[in-house]
Amino acid sequence: MSLKTPSASPDVEPDRPTRAPSRLSPRSLVRVPHGGLVLVLVLVAVFTAVQADSFTTSQNLLNVLRQISVNAVLAAGLTLLMTSGGMDFSMGSNAAVTLSVAAQLSHDGWPTPAVVTVALFLATVIGLVNGVVVTFTRVAPFVATLATAMLLDGVALLVIDGMSVTIGDRMSALGNSDFLGVPYLTVVAVLVLVAIGLTMRFTTFGRDAFAMGGNEHVARLSGINVAGRKLALYALAGALAGLAGLMLLSRVGAAAPNTAGLLTQLTAVAAVVIGGTSLAGGHGTVVGTVLGAVLLGVVANALNLLQVDSNYQFVVTGGVLLVAAVVNEVQRSRSAGV
Repeated sequence: MSLKTPSASPDVEPDRPTRAPSRLSPRSLVRVPHGGLVLVLVLVAVFTAVQADSFTTSQNLLNVLRQISVNAVLAAGLTLLMTSGGMDFSMGSNAAVTLSVAAQLSHDGWPTPAVVTVALFLATVIGLVNGVVVTFTRVAPFVATLATAMLLDGVALLVIDGMSVTIGDRMSALGNSDFLGVPYLTVVAVLVLVAIGLTMRFTTFGRDAFAMGGNEHVARLSGINVAGRKLALYALAGALAGLAGLMLLSRVGAAAPNTAGLLTQLTAVAAVVIGGTSLAGGHGTVVGTVLGAVLLGVVANALNLLQVDSNYQFVVTGGVLLVAAVVNEVQRSRSAGV
């Protein structure tokens, strides 16, 4: 009787020692979550810092933080909603209506607490109406909320009669003051982002959103109240849109035509998508959304500091975002295959 030794696995090559990749190699970057997005962000920041000395000044960095904060609040609500398979293209327009109503009420002498309460309630109702339409009709979320966005843009203009409405120094502390060097707007944005991140990771509500985004029919069969969850998600998105509108009003001190609206919404969508949240639902990350919002803010600030012609700013911004989205998607795909 002869004994046979087991043959070596075909996947193992004992005669060819492997060498661990360098920590700074491109392959190691693939294993870093959102590594591609971070790389693009660093390149843009370094290039801008070299070309414009004012980029790294404390005043400019605080200004960038304030600009990012408003979009980050919109993007936070959108991240959770898109993870569940939903979409709301009207959040920016909801913010415009909220901002306009709040400015008009403040201009008429209403106390600030009452203005804030009415504005947030109105924004939540708008989000809830979107949820009702999407949940109980066969209209696609993209179509329904895009139509709502156009309607709300018109309502915002009607509220302020197409003119600029100032609020003086009301709410200016929120928009222009800071806490230990950090703008209050950024503090609010961080609290919102942390709350959404914890909700997505540790709560039943967040897990239900992932389940609905993965397969709504299976989620319903597993006992999840899909209709109720959808209504809550759209209402939450509306409330955060209202909060973003109030934050923007506190920063600029006035409501004017096109202060927010569909363009602001597209910026938030871009931040969420390039951050890795799936348009099809089932996958989302707050960290990626934060990086996407920061990249958008840095690119916008860089174009202004470098005095790029306004006719080219959309071209440059779109190109940078396209590169970031492609790099991030390639990095994510390779990470999944590692």
